[in-house]
Amino acid sequence: MTSVGADSPVDGIVATVPIVLSLLVAVWALVAAVRHRPPDRVQFVGLAVLEVALLVLCVLALVAVGGGDRPGEPGAFFGYLVTLVCLPPLAWVLARMEPTRWGSAIVCAVCLVAPVVVVRLQQTWEVLGG
Repeated sequence: MTSVGADSPVDGIVATVPIVLSLLVAVWALVAAVRHRPPDRVQFVGLAVLEVALLVLCVLALVAVGGGDRPGEPGAFFGYLVTLVCLPPLAWVLARMEPTRWGSAIVCAVCLVAPVVVVRLQQTWEVLGG
Protein backbone atom coordinates (compact mmCIF):
# COMPACT_ATOMS: atom_id res chain seq x y z
CA MET A 1 0.00 0.00 0.00
CA THR A 2 1.31 3.42 -0.83
CA SER A 3 1.02 6.41 1.44
CA VAL A 4 -1.17 9.37 0.71
CA GLY A 5 0.64 11.95 -1.39
CA ALA A 6 2.14 14.99 0.29
CA ASP A 7 -0.30 17.24 -1.57
CA SER A 8 -3.36 15.32 -0.45
CA PRO A 9 -5.99 17.53 1.23
CA VAL A 10 -7.17 14.58 3.35
CA ASP A 11 -3.86 13.78 5.02
CA GLY A 12 -1.79 15.01 7.93
CA ILE A 13 -3.18 16.97 10.84
CA VAL A 14 -6.45 17.61 9.01
CA ALA A 15 -7.21 13.88 9.11
CA THR A 16 -5.51 13.11 12.42
CA VAL A 17 -7.55 15.57 14.50
CA PRO A 18 -10.97 14.08 13.61
CA ILE A 19 -9.64 10.55 14.10
CA VAL A 20 -8.31 11.35 17.58
CA LEU A 21 -11.43 13.33 18.56
CA SER A 22 -13.66 10.53 17.38
CA LEU A 23 -11.74 7.91 19.35
CA LEU A 24 -11.80 10.07 22.50
CA VAL A 25 -15.58 10.51 22.27
CA ALA A 26 -15.95 6.76 21.59
CA VAL A 27 -14.01 5.89 24.74
CA TRP A 28 -16.04 8.36 26.81
CA ALA A 29 -19.30 6.94 25.42
CA LEU A 30 -18.14 3.36 26.00
CA VAL A 31 -17.38 4.12 29.64
CA ALA A 32 -20.84 5.68 29.99
CA ALA A 33 -22.51 2.67 28.34
CA VAL A 34 -20.66 0.21 30.57
CA ARG A 35 -21.73 2.26 33.61
CA HIS A 36 -25.37 2.18 32.38
CA ARG A 37 -25.39 5.94 31.83
CA PRO A 38 -27.35 7.77 29.13
CA PRO A 39 -25.53 10.10 26.73
CA ASP A 40 -24.32 13.16 28.59
CA ARG A 41 -23.37 16.70 27.68
CA VAL A 42 -19.71 15.74 27.15
CA GLN A 43 -20.73 13.25 24.46
CA PHE A 44 -22.89 15.81 22.68
CA VAL A 45 -20.20 18.50 22.87
CA GLY A 46 -17.69 15.94 21.59
CA LEU A 47 -19.96 15.15 18.66
CA ALA A 48 -20.26 18.87 17.87
CA VAL A 49 -16.48 19.38 17.97
CA LEU A 50 -16.03 16.27 15.82
CA GLU A 51 -18.52 17.65 13.30
CA VAL A 52 -16.57 20.91 13.07
CA ALA A 53 -13.33 19.00 12.47
CA LEU A 54 -15.00 16.89 9.78
CA LEU A 55 -16.46 19.98 8.12
CA VAL A 56 -12.95 21.49 7.96
CA LEU A 57 -11.72 18.28 6.32
CA CYS A 58 -14.63 18.38 3.88
CA VAL A 59 -14.10 22.04 2.95
CA LEU A 60 -10.37 21.51 2.36
CA ALA A 61 -11.08 18.49 0.17
CA LEU A 62 -13.69 20.41 -1.85
CA VAL A 63 -11.32 23.38 -2.25
CA ALA A 64 -8.64 21.01 -3.55
CA VAL A 65 -11.08 19.47 -6.02
CA GLY A 66 -12.18 22.96 -7.08
CA GLY A 67 -8.53 23.85 -7.59
CA GLY A 68 -8.01 21.04 -10.09
CA ASP A 69 -6.87 18.12 -7.91
CA ARG A 70 -8.80 14.93 -8.45
CA PRO A 71 -9.39 11.93 -6.18
CA GLY A 72 -8.55 8.52 -7.58
CA GLU A 73 -12.11 7.25 -7.16
CA PRO A 74 -14.38 10.33 -7.34
CA GLY A 75 -17.67 8.51 -6.71
CA ALA A 76 -16.42 6.69 -3.64
CA PHE A 77 -14.55 9.78 -2.44
CA PHE A 78 -17.63 12.01 -2.50
CA GLY A 79 -19.74 9.22 -0.96
CA TYR A 80 -17.32 8.93 1.95
CA LEU A 81 -17.19 12.72 2.27
CA VAL A 82 -20.99 12.97 2.57
CA THR A 83 -21.06 10.04 4.99
CA LEU A 84 -18.43 11.66 7.21
CA VAL A 85 -20.36 14.89 7.52
CA CYS A 86 -23.58 13.01 8.33
CA LEU A 87 -22.19 10.68 11.03
CA PRO A 88 -22.04 13.02 14.08
CA PRO A 89 -25.53 14.52 13.53
CA LEU A 90 -26.90 11.01 13.05
CA ALA A 91 -25.31 9.88 16.32
CA TRP A 92 -26.69 12.94 18.08
CA VAL A 93 -30.25 12.35 16.86
CA LEU A 94 -30.22 8.63 17.62
CA ALA A 95 -28.68 9.18 21.06
CA ARG A 96 -31.35 11.79 21.88
CA MET A 97 -34.03 9.32 20.80
CA GLU A 98 -32.55 6.64 23.09
CA PRO A 99 -31.84 8.31 26.47
CA THR A 100 -30.52 5.10 28.03
CA ARG A 101 -27.16 3.37 28.08
CA TRP A 102 -27.89 2.32 24.50
CA GLY A 103 -27.76 5.95 23.44
CA SER A 104 -24.18 6.03 24.72
CA ALA A 105 -23.52 2.78 22.85
CA ILE A 106 -24.81 4.40 19.66
CA VAL A 107 -22.44 7.35 20.12
CA CYS A 108 -19.58 4.92 20.72
CA ALA A 109 -20.37 2.88 17.62
CA VAL A 110 -20.68 5.89 15.34
CA CYS A 111 -17.45 7.37 16.70
CA LEU A 112 -15.68 4.10 15.93
CA VAL A 113 -16.94 4.19 12.35
CA ALA A 114 -15.75 7.76 11.65
CA PRO A 115 -11.98 7.00 11.73
CA VAL A 116 -12.51 4.09 9.35
CA VAL A 117 -14.33 6.37 6.92
CA VAL A 118 -11.53 8.98 7.16
CA VAL A 119 -8.96 6.31 6.28
CA ARG A 120 -11.11 5.10 3.38
CA LEU A 121 -11.40 8.71 2.22
CA GLN A 122 -7.60 8.89 2.17
CA GLN A 123 -7.37 5.63 0.27
CA THR A 124 -9.82 6.75 -2.42
CA TRP A 125 -7.81 9.95 -2.91
CA GLU A 126 -4.51 8.15 -3.39
CA VAL A 127 -5.58 5.57 -5.99
CA LEU A 128 -4.35 7.75 -8.85
CA GLY A 129 -1.92 9.74 -6.74
CA GLY A 130 -4.20 12.71 -6.05
